[in-house]
Amino acid sequence: LSHHNIINNACFVGRRMGYDWRLNTRICLPVPLYHCFGSVGGGIIMAVYGCSLVFPSSGYSGKSNLAAVESERCTFIYGTPTMYVDMLAQPDLAKYDLSSLEGGIMAGSPCPAELVNKVVSNMGIKGLTIGYGTTENSPVTFLASPMDNMERKCETVGYIMEHLEAKIVDPTTGEVLPLGMKGEIMVRGYCVMLEYWGDPSKTSECITKDGWYKTGDIGSMDAYSYLKIDGRSKDMIIRGGENVYPAEIEQFLHTHPKVKEAQVVGVEDVRMGEEVCACIKLVDGQESSPEEIKAFCKGQISHFKIPRYVLFVTDYPLTITGKIQKHKLREEVEKQLGLKRK
Repeated sequence: LSHHNIINNACFVGRRMGYDWRLNTRICLPVPLYHCFGSVGGGIIMAVYGCSLVFPSSGYSGKSNLAAVESERCTFIYGTPTMYVDMLAQPDLAKYDLSSLEGGIMAGSPCPAELVNKVVSNMGIKGLTIGYGTTENSPVTFLASPMDNMERKCETVGYIMEHLEAKIVDPTTGEVLPLGMKGEIMVRGYCVMLEYWGDPSKTSECITKDGWYKTGDIGSMDAYSYLKIDGRSKDMIIRGGENVYPAEIEQFLHTHPKVKEAQVVGVEDVRMGEEVCACIKLVDGQESSPEEIKAFCKGQISHFKIPRYVLFVTDYPLTITGKIQKHKLREEVEKQLGLKRK
């Protein structure tokens, strides 16, 4: 990434968030500074707009985030979906005074609509925005406005950032698809990285000769450039020839009142090639069964998307930045179910 990449990205993210006109912006920043979310969205924005940054704890703690917002009167908070789940799960959430919060950013992995609704209603963050991007793109390419309506915030990751281009293409042919159709998301503009350090072959795989970056993510855009993410192409499950995007099932499972968090992976299956497996964290104190979850899905989502396997878990394998490691989760699940081929 170049100086040009990250300074401009911080500038336009800050402008989208309103940091150029808001007074005394104080950002609670639990995301690490060695990740683009923290370094560009926090550190560089601090330099460009003169915002204050509040680091809630030396190691991640949902409780410390809430305490920092209250004691430091933070006006914005950043986090991955998992971080917001942790904050909402604090048993004494209601005792914290979060009234200073005007907005926040949720990004880093798919943001379920039900989670967005809970953050707005339970934490009172009416100006919450959803962002999308990749480290290779400095990182933000789409971002909602704090003033967007709830439908936009829940169903999309916002609209294209200023001075960038985006298109949705057929992953096989590269042909540009009509509005509303699912395909691979590609981005071009000032934000695209220079290269993968010392790896020209990988760089040429991801960046076309005319400067388009291939995200590897599947989504669709509307006429106003609002983007809906359906999942990563590498996470896609191919079940008996049907393409299944885990994010769609995860979003639906989050609407179950007993579900705190849901992750869906594909596991090996001799007959179908892959089967759908849901790994669910339940709300504290709740009990459920695979049959209950499957019955909840029946008639609500396509039959081939209903999880064949439902496992209840207490945690997920995470990266240091709080993202779910789906490849590790799949390995753990296949081992637990005894599905791994020798």
